[in-house]
Amino acid sequence: MAKTPQSGTSGGNIGGISYRTIGIAVIVVLSVWFVLANTGSVSIRFWIPTLAAPLWIVLVGTFAVGMLTGWWVRANRR
Repeated sequence: MAKTPQSGTSGGNIGGISYRTIGIAVIVVLSVWFVLANTGSVSIRFWIPTLAAPLWIVLVGTFAVGMLTGWWVRANRR
């Protein structure tokens, strides 16, 4: 007899791990790989002041701001 999905569940999974969890893990791994591959120094211009910082700090900061923005937008859609 075939298994039927339980009520309230949606989407699929691979080996008991949801597609969403797999997607998040892939994004995190690729982001970490990208940050580790780009370790040079860059200058950042904020209209008037110019700052110098390692590229990995800029990338991690940008990723964090993107994650927080996504979380904030999703929280406000409810």
